[in-house]
Amino acid sequence: MAFGLQHTTPEPLPGGRAHRCGDTVLTPVRDRPKALWLAGTMHALDVPDLRIARPQRARDGRWIVAGWAARRYLDGAPEHRHDEIMLAALKLARALDGLPRPRHLAARTDPDGIADRVAWGEAEVPVDEAKGGRWFEVLAVARRPVGLPDQVVPGDLFGAVLFDGDAPPGIVDFDPFYRPAEWGAAVAAVDAVAWGDAAPDFLQRWSHLPEWPQLLLRAVLFRLAGNALSPRATAASLDGLRAAAAAVSEIL
Repeated sequence: MAFGLQHTTPEPLPGGRAHRCGDTVLTPVRDRPKALWLAGTMHALDVPDLRIARPQRARDGRWIVAGWAARRYLDGAPEHRHDEIMLAALKLARALDGLPRPRHLAARTDPDGIADRVAWGEAEVPVDEAKGGRWFEVLAVARRPVGLPDQVVPGDLFGAVLFDGDAPPGIVDFDPFYRPAEWGAAVAAVDAVAWGDAAPDFLQRWSHLPEWPQLLLRAVLFRLAGNALSPRATAASLDGLRAAAAAVSEIL
């Protein structure tokens, strides 16, 4: 009732977490500080050639009610249109440039939050050899300083960009980090090779981006550390990361 949806019947969406109620999608909130930041940011976000799933306030103005948040429904589904996902990551980063660092980032203790700091050499956490630690150890020695400025950047767009024919890509959600603008695209590229059936030479197509080899290196270290820290890691996810790590090693 808080979102004015009492006359609709919830319909579970693929993935099992979100529910569609007409033109609105209800999503359970697991990370309240992130959800509040994301709602405020996406409410004001205007990105040419991207569709944004606008958050919806409750009748009393709140973004979150009883552990649920609402957003506008976007038509489409995830597809392996990797170049378009890369462009979406770059466009989104450009639109986010200038925003202050989100306060909740410093308090993150989830696997990806820790993995981000480990990949950039800001924290030391053992990376299980059986879950990607061997490749992490081999590649980490190739880290060199990156001279690009940090900003708010989307670090996890794989599977979160919706495509609907010729319509612009749709952004439903993203995980914010505070890294160089092109790092989000590097993560998307690594994900494309690891889990999206992209050929290893896909990474080379984007070599015109500044400091691309080092950003790719940080991206694959981020994924390797995250895989090792995640309780949901699988043998298949590690197999994909090994292929991505091998492809990145050829570029360094």
